[in-house]
Amino acid sequence: MIDTGENPRSAAPEWHPGGHGLHGHFAVGRFVKRSLVESAWPHGFVHIKLLGNLPAGSDVVEESRVASRYLAKYVGKSLGPTGGLHRYEVAQGFEPVKVRLFGRSPEAALDAACELFGRPYRHVWRSSDEREWSGPPALWAAW
Repeated sequence: MIDTGENPRSAAPEWHPGGHGLHGHFAVGRFVKRSLVESAWPHGFVHIKLLGNLPAGSDVVEESRVASRYLAKYVGKSLGPTGGLHRYEVAQGFEPVKVRLFGRSPEAALDAACELFGRPYRHVWRSSDEREWSGPPALWAAW
């Protein structure tokens, strides 16, 4: 997904620990008036939390990391019997776009991804670095 930081991000549902129902956690990339959220969610209490603690000069990539870490806590929790509910949703019209990159080597493809993102990768994992790896060659990177 190529994320400009300007669009609504995503949502993750969670059963309230007190047992009184399902609630949602949403992350958005801009200010939204509380009255708008309350009118869109007429099912009860609305709590808005600014995801802060960002280093000075943080860009949209770092903001996205903070929001992703916040939502990941809830995506990883069990919903139990949900009757077909999805565990994670993306706002309609903001679905991730698939981008295919090709290179003559894994490093060339990684270089193409860095060029696309406009920055070097922050973390990388290569299956070739794992002695016990028995699967196909794999490379994972995060920006």
